[in-house]
Amino acid sequence: MRWLVTGGAGYVGAHVVHALVAAGEGAVVLDDLSAGDVGRLAGLPGVPLVVGSVRDRALLHRVLAEHPVGGVVHLAGRKQVAESVADPLRYYGENVDGVLALLGACREAGVYRVVFSSSAAVYGLPGTDRVAEDDDCRPISPYGRTKLVGEWALRDSRSWGLAAMCLRYFNVAGAGSAHLGDRGTTNLVPLVFQALDEGRRPVLFGADHATPDGSPVRDFVHVSDVAEAHLAAARALAGGHPGGVYNVGCGEGSSVRQVLRVVGEVTGRDTSPEVAGRRPGDPARVVAAVDRIAADLGFRARCDLRSMVASAWGAWRWDARRRAALPADQPA
Repeated sequence: MRWLVTGGAGYVGAHVVHALVAAGEGAVVLDDLSAGDVGRLAGLPGVPLVVGSVRDRALLHRVLAEHPVGGVVHLAGRKQVAESVADPLRYYGENVDGVLALLGACREAGVYRVVFSSSAAVYGLPGTDRVAEDDDCRPISPYGRTKLVGEWALRDSRSWGLAAMCLRYFNVAGAGSAHLGDRGTTNLVPLVFQALDEGRRPVLFGADHATPDGSPVRDFVHVSDVAEAHLAAARALAGGHPGGVYNVGCGEGSSVRQVLRVVGEVTGRDTSPEVAGRRPGDPARVVAAVDRIAADLGFRARCDLRSMVASAWGAWRWDARRRAALPADQPA
């Protein structure tokens, strides 16, 4: 089956496209390239790239007419919590309007399968050891709220025959190959790499949480595993699955101090942190319950923390060499 992948030139999206193609599925990419990189689609000559916004309804109708697909994997949108707090209207505009525009185009084109990139941010501050899909959703940021609204729109679209999988993934890290790495500096691992490159100590926000070592505990999941979860969801929908909501994580927590220690072992550098105060609303522990996706879709994450860090570091160094080789007047 052929799938339209929105945001398919982004960090997670490109891994999804590569996983689909490797599994024999077809793909068409729609990306406005605000955070995407055409270079991530290298080695995929049979995958068309359409440059534009998922909010552009006329473009969506044209893409679905010119590139008939059996379903959509929707990853396009804004993804930074702090940015969403500073500019909530932008997040509602891009994330919510994007979902509504896509659903309208799908309905008119007769496309009835959607895999939606959601987030653990919909849970807010979970009070359980492992957060499950049926736990209350009380997002504390505009980003989390826009993801939850997107889920509601998809769920309510069952009225016209839509089958949707909402994948709530947790802390994504790692790289499937060197050219697919996370080049942003909002996630923990690349933030630490950036600090090391700049000769700074990485910052630990809060060392007095109710956790074994005082630092926050999170569920880190390899981006290649996240891509495989999307593939499993897409294939389930193609096989007639009615859809549902699923966590995508390892089901195990790693503390920030543990991550820093592994980064130090992989890079050979000192990662002792500078301790700062807690960030407002930062929960002590967020770990996924992953039994449902294992039972229903047969998916389990396979990669451990060390492989995440090692692959991310290899991609980070590859990108640094790439940027160093560019002419001074050529943008990276």
